[in-house]
Amino acid sequence: MYKLLRNILFLFDAEQVHYFSMNILRAISKVSFLKNIIKKLYQPKNIVTQVFGLTFKNPVGLAAGFDKNAIYLSELETLGFGFIEIGTVTPLPQEGNDKPRLFRLPKDKALVNRMGFNNEGVRIVAGRLRKWKSTNNQQTTNNEQRLIIGGNIGKNKVTPNDEAWKDYEICFRELFDCVDYFAVNVSSPNTPGLRELQQKDSLKKILSNLQLINQQKENPKPLLLKISPDLTNQEIDNVIDLALETKLNGIVVANTTTQRENLLSDLFLLSKTGAGGLSGEPLKNISTTLIKYISDKTKGQITIIGSGGIFTGADADEKTKAGAALLQVWTGFIYEGPSIVKNICNTFMHRK
Repeated sequence: MYKLLRNILFLFDAEQVHYFSMNILRAISKVSFLKNIIKKLYQPKNIVTQVFGLTFKNPVGLAAGFDKNAIYLSELETLGFGFIEIGTVTPLPQEGNDKPRLFRLPKDKALVNRMGFNNEGVRIVAGRLRKWKSTNNQQTTNNEQRLIIGGNIGKNKVTPNDEAWKDYEICFRELFDCVDYFAVNVSSPNTPGLRELQQKDSLKKILSNLQLINQQKENPKPLLLKISPDLTNQEIDNVIDLALETKLNGIVVANTTTQRENLLSDLFLLSKTGAGGLSGEPLKNISTTLIKYISDKTKGQITIIGSGGIFTGADADEKTKAGAALLQVWTGFIYEGPSIVKNICNTFMHRK
């Protein structure tokens, strides 16, 4: 059924379809008995997972970039996600890059995006999260595991790199009481110069400052770093050393790639799509290899969230065997549909 619907939706602009679909889900979810039907269809049985001192009802989350402004948390929770990473959020609102900026490569089961951190700004997002959190806490019973929320933070496009640490601090302070963990995004290919912040000195300034603030809090939040899959081994080693030095809680592996090798899509479509971050099936092996490298190198000292090319339970199993403690989907959600979390969790439960 979903494949038929997907074929129809794929006839239209990807970004417009995104908001259209989520708004339809929101409208349906306002009717109690319809919302209960959706829950019955798509929510998996809990696979309670303890990571970072947090309790996840299952290990399958939604990666940053899908619900940038924390608008659809309740609707996405209905589909069974164990956690949702909102953002990337920046201090000031920004429009992002020119449209169109989100493209499908169906032959490759992939997406290309050059969104450019479009978001409403940290104050508006934080206010929305506080309101949601208040309502959600009232509705959650003692027998339910609550939805874990991650805050993915970045810098504004106009902020020079030597002042980027200030943007991350602003977002960290504003979101601190609204999210359960933070993911520092210095790895998107769609903000000019952002990936330069992955260099050791620049990254150390950002992470050390955030960790200093974090450790002054009564209850510090888990602090993670989201990295690019396009780093060299030396750059990865530098990231690992810095992660251990600053006592990061984890690494999200990985963001989108700028690579375009061995794609099945025709050259005309690729030229029409243009620049941006590639996600989905082509990223699967790259991400898994990177997860294993970091896991082996650190002997499991750094917790890893595996992201990139997860469509099925078998894909998820590859990531966990490589060393991932949690998983994030995004492109797989688009191609597989609302049953993806339940299918992955059912596969895990069957293998236990």
